[in-house]
Amino acid sequence: MITAPWRVHIPIHLRREMVTLAMLTGLAVVLLIGVTALSELFHSQQNALAARLTSRGDSELAAGIHWSARASTDPAARKAAIESYNLAVNDYHTALRYTRGGFSQQLGLAEALIGLGHTEEAQLYLENLWEQQPENGIVNRELARIAAGKGDTRSALRYYHNAIYAIWAGNAEAERIATRWELIKYLLSLKALAQAQSELIGLGAEVGDNPAQQLSLGRYFLKIPDGEHALASFRFCLRENPHNQAALAGAGEAAFDLGQYPRAQHYLSEALAVNPADRDSASLLDVAQQVTQLDPFRPEISDADRDQAVLSAFQTAGNRLKACPALASEPVSGAAPPAAQGNVPVPKGTPKGVLGTLAAALRKLPSAKKKPQSLPSPTAAQNQPPRDAVQTQTLAEAWAQLEPMMTVRKLRHNQDVINNAMNLAFNIERQAALKCGSGTPSDTALLLISRLHEGS
Repeated sequence: MITAPWRVHIPIHLRREMVTLAMLTGLAVVLLIGVTALSELFHSQQNALAARLTSRGDSELAAGIHWSARASTDPAARKAAIESYNLAVNDYHTALRYTRGGFSQQLGLAEALIGLGHTEEAQLYLENLWEQQPENGIVNRELARIAAGKGDTRSALRYYHNAIYAIWAGNAEAERIATRWELIKYLLSLKALAQAQSELIGLGAEVGDNPAQQLSLGRYFLKIPDGEHALASFRFCLRENPHNQAALAGAGEAAFDLGQYPRAQHYLSEALAVNPADRDSASLLDVAQQVTQLDPFRPEISDADRDQAVLSAFQTAGNRLKACPALASEPVSGAAPPAAQGNVPVPKGTPKGVLGTLAAALRKLPSAKKKPQSLPSPTAAQNQPPRDAVQTQTLAEAWAQLEPMMTVRKLRHNQDVINNAMNLAFNIERQAALKCGSGTPSDTALLLISRLHEGS
């Protein structure tokens, strides 16, 4: 006998409730999916809007930077820069409403605020970003600039060094080099020459065999001044291009700084052969040539050349004495010569930044390295006039007293006359520099010779 299968009897009202529950569950799932899709669409639209605003802000920020570069000479450019920065600020502010975190938007906003001069507000954004990413190169560099502008040297140096060794997007090496250049210029503005020199040496290792960078290095080494490193940088450029006029002129100036006047003449002559209109090199070459011609103590000089150099130097000092009336009644100085003490007089009324002038040449005086080749005779002390007599004698009287002795015959047989003539010439030139300003290239050369040979 076959029995019918057992069935669970479910009341009809329960079955209706189960169907209703299933339908509601399905509807809830559909609604959840719909809400999720709508939410994602909403966030996607927000992100897209933020991206468009950010992109527009980036373009306006770039335009502001572009116009700012011309603002110093063009008022219209300054106005255009302000308009661009304001538009960028508005776009970045709006973009931050539609994006989460917004690191790039905050950074762009800070840069636009800096362009408008709102550094306090910009600093708040940058410090917040630094808390998030202390290794970010742009953030550190902007904070360094703000600190430098406020005179906070310690913070500026810390942020600059952070930026040099930070993480950079794109060409990190180029950004680090640019940041170190910026730091060097900042240190030079503070007159922190030793620190600037250290940074320049470090930068030299980074730029390697880049001739353009090496040329810039040489120019900045001259500002320290560090003639040895400057000459090395310029010579590197000349290995790449022996006719590089800027490198030739720089090498000549560096050699001049080092007191290597024959080498300076070589480089400066080459520079003028490439560009005869280079007045600075021409002036500096003139001084270097005069140093060689007027220096009676240079090595391996013949007796005839020595005597001629002494006569020329004495005559140059005499001309300087006549051209500077304020020296007529000045006493012969009995104290240690200023050049020997390292306190070289800088003439008044001289233009700045022009090579070959007396002031520019005096800023390049090398340290005294050696005594004169010719020494006084053992009886020199006996032949010297009493100290009181020397101190009461004027420069004009001393020059007139020595003038009859200035012949080749008397110079050849009396070493004391040579020493007295050169000491008087140096004395006249130093005091003339203080009272009458710049003289001729020959006057400048005598001061350089004085620095080379006195005080050793």
